[in-house]
Amino acid sequence: MTELMNGDLGLWVLFATGFLSATLLPGGSEANLIAALKMGDNPVWQIVAVVTVGNTLGGLTNYWLGLLLPDKTAENKQSNKALLWLKKYGYWSLFLSWMPIIGDPLCLAAGWLRMHFWWCATAIFIGKMLRYVALAAIVIGLFPGLSV
Repeated sequence: MTELMNGDLGLWVLFATGFLSATLLPGGSEANLIAALKMGDNPVWQIVAVVTVGNTLGGLTNYWLGLLLPDKTAENKQSNKALLWLKKYGYWSLFLSWMPIIGDPLCLAAGWLRMHFWWCATAIFIGKMLRYVALAAIVIGLFPGLSV
């Protein structure tokens, strides 16, 4: 496993796991992020950037899948919790796209509701980036008392 996380190959693995973990497929990118940070082959900013871009593109894949769903009338869009969050909090709710269980449906619902792509992409990117920055800060020891 450690050979996969070395150098440029490690960045590609990190990108792929970031992407796949943000789609409707099960998976998580946090373990690979921690491994890449602890190996120290690449700068922290580069590791965080690669996994953020991969994870954001995975979230946007869910958005695009939502666009493929038939556009139903507003009254049919009331039953799903992710839809209710999006209707109540709008684009701000997409900052939570990184969260397990509700994050993927939030991105899918944003596409289904035909929300503006660039606002969605920006909110998804910021939410995912902040999560990875916080995790990286914990791993490299910026918060004494918290460690992974």
